[in-house]
Amino acid sequence: MKFRREIRAVVFDMDGVLIDSHPAHRAAWREFLKSVGIAAGDCELEFILEGRTRNEILRHFLGDLSEPELQAHGKRKDEIFRTLEYEIQPLTGVLGFLSKLEMAGIAGAVATSASEIRTFATLERMGLGGYFEAVITAADVTAGKPHPMVYHLACERMKVPAQRAVAFDDACAGIQAARSAGMRCIGVASNGLSAKLLEAGAETIIPNFSTLDPPWLESLGGANFPCRAECVIAR
Repeated sequence: MKFRREIRAVVFDMDGVLIDSHPAHRAAWREFLKSVGIAAGDCELEFILEGRTRNEILRHFLGDLSEPELQAHGKRKDEIFRTLEYEIQPLTGVLGFLSKLEMAGIAGAVATSASEIRTFATLERMGLGGYFEAVITAADVTAGKPHPMVYHLACERMKVPAQRAVAFDDACAGIQAARSAGMRCIGVASNGLSAKLLEAGAETIIPNFSTLDPPWLESLGGANFPCRAECVIAR
């Protein structure tokens, strides 16, 4: 497979991009919050899908918790989530797309706000573990999305300039993080969020990976896609 080699790497968010996990996450957080006396509505639960770390979500709903409290609450939430993991599957077409990237010699990485343990366990369980040169999790960064650190680190570990990498993310905070890192970014959405992702800086929107191949990335306009000033997050 030969094509103009502008794109050297692709970086994927995990939840909602590589795996269809949002329904399970929403249900797990709803049950956990109910157990601590918080009845969170659908709008409030949107916060959990914005690429935040577990500790950021806990502090958002429960206030300034101590480290032992964060660990205890986080453990309980994870226990609830594990009872729902059997429902999660890879996003449609993602395995085929990863195979095509591998055959084309394009590097792959994961940049997620999920914990290190859950990330690696999930990738292995879904048959995705062998496709990535770098896997960046919440354990590797001190600031979650929309800070660009997680995407900066993914490119650094692959030794690929951000301008030669494309990110796939499904949250506005993730789109902003990738664009702030200097990357092109494609939104993944099948739930009515397309307009918000485009406003956040996504170049285009896909519902899944069923029809994608590496030359499609090159057809989007080259690697020097400009970063909109309003998408830059200064931290």
